[in-house]
Amino acid sequence: MARPAPDAPRPTAAAVLDDAVRSLAPDTDANRLVARIEEGAAPRSVFATLALEQHHVISADRVSFQHLARRADGDPPVADFFDLLAQGEALAMKQLAGLADACELSEREIAAYQPRPGCQAYPSYAARLALGGEPTDVAIALTANFAAWGRCCAVVETAMRDRYAFPEEACGFFGFFAGPSPDVGERARAAVQHGLDTGQAEPATAHRYGRLLQAYELMFWNSVAEAD
Repeated sequence: MARPAPDAPRPTAAAVLDDAVRSLAPDTDANRLVARIEEGAAPRSVFATLALEQHHVISADRVSFQHLARRADGDPPVADFFDLLAQGEALAMKQLAGLADACELSEREIAAYQPRPGCQAYPSYAARLALGGEPTDVAIALTANFAAWGRCCAVVETAMRDRYAFPEEACGFFGFFAGPSPDVGERARAAVQHGLDTGQAEPATAHRYGRLLQAYELMFWNSVAEAD
């Protein structure tokens, strides 16, 4: 009589997140703006546009993360992850002020600015996920996107200093996202492990979310490139 096959090992949160980051990594050659900034070939005006667009992105994402935290109220590790992200958006908004000041943007200009649809597709989809996506799957998708976003921010931060001679306070926004955050990484693993342990996590669904997030983020960068 054949012996039953042993159960397959259960995936760990670290393995699920590493797979998402690797599988969903975007084609860096498709990002027209970051390459131009790295070379110093983009006009200085793109930084004002980035500041103006990010003002809307950050405001929207903070609300989305707060809503995801409330939806995950019965799953503390997941709620903690999104609470931390919402707090991070508040800090990012403070850092963004340094870039806006360096670009000589007035409060009136910021308030009157009309954002570009291509730049706001990302936070619009994030809001959709906040309304109906399984929070653990959204955590997986966001973690993959944060890795790609962070790499872009690191390139932009370096170029702002080396190519465009921006002051340190202007570089703080991109520097804030340039390196991986140990706290965010730790809470992401805790959230995803909770999702795996409770059967809430569906990595295949998370990858579908993640592919769209990556595509919309690319649209953000390229929409700025087309405008300037």
